[in-house]
Amino acid sequence: MLEEILTLYGINAAESNIKLFGDGLINRTWKVSNGSAEYILQKVNDTVFKKPLDIDYNISGIRAFLNDNNPAYNFISPVPAINGETLIDSPSGYFRLFPFVGNSHSLNVLDKETEAFEAAKQFGRFSRALNDFQVSDLKITIPNFHNLSLWYQKFIAACENASADRKQKAADCIAFIKENAAIVTVYEELIKEKGIPERVIHHDTKINNVLFNAENKGICVIDLDTVMPGYYISDVGDMMRTYLCAVSEEETDLTKINIRTSFFKAIYDGYLSEMGDVLTEAEKTYFIYAGKFMIFMQAIRFLTDYLQNDIYYGRQYEDHNFNRAENQLTLLKRYLEVEDQLQELIA
Repeated sequence: MLEEILTLYGINAAESNIKLFGDGLINRTWKVSNGSAEYILQKVNDTVFKKPLDIDYNISGIRAFLNDNNPAYNFISPVPAINGETLIDSPSGYFRLFPFVGNSHSLNVLDKETEAFEAAKQFGRFSRALNDFQVSDLKITIPNFHNLSLWYQKFIAACENASADRKQKAADCIAFIKENAAIVTVYEELIKEKGIPERVIHHDTKINNVLFNAENKGICVIDLDTVMPGYYISDVGDMMRTYLCAVSEEETDLTKINIRTSFFKAIYDGYLSEMGDVLTEAEKTYFIYAGKFMIFMQAIRFLTDYLQNDIYYGRQYEDHNFNRAENQLTLLKRYLEVEDQLQELIA
């Protein structure tokens, strides 16, 4: 299979070293070494991304825009095949080839404020570089990906239809979510009144979507499948959700969940170092809200899946999604507790 795909790029698989690469959960990825040339070959998961050609369309459009307007920006886009296509539609699935960025590495664990600053700076630089891009030209690669109103509606429906035992176990979580429904109201008012503009947003700002150099300085962002029109609170909020706590969403010891306020300041400083003169004054007022927005939404998604008998995320053990939901709701509680401190930090 891979031999046939590589041939379309003029690469002889027999003369190449091919090995699985990374720990991505969605797409399957290999590193291909052919002499001095190195590539990343990726098979797109068309179960998650129903229209891979839309992803390719978005990346190609952004590449063309940057070539014309900001050629110095380090944008990692697919290598064209011999026929000029940047996405291969084969009987084995959809494939694309990227140049491998030498002397780079990614992080799976965030230990230092400087790493949070560098990552936030790179995601801010990405949106800044595309500030004048026509957002409406982008296709939606995952519909309603960060539509908090829709996820809350699904949560309410799941509460009504859940089995009695799951509903009872989740009673405290359900109550806490409903008590904080004002987070949804703020989102709905923001959308309705168009309080902040749509921008080109990455939508998946976890730390391993940034490449660093040997000195742990950010090089560029990667994994552009979820680049779509959106609001900056998605990118900033996802950084807060995944950077502020020293443990991940899989942690079941809830006493370990705390907010590292110094990491919040690093995200703020890094992102605003690029977007400070781009964001509107209205947008800036939602910076702290961004964390509530994303943490709340992910908690809802996990608990909804638990109430629906684990049909979306699946589970690795009994109560997996319930534990994830508790984790994220605890993170939200800790975040709300330090909200005044966060406001002082950026005042």
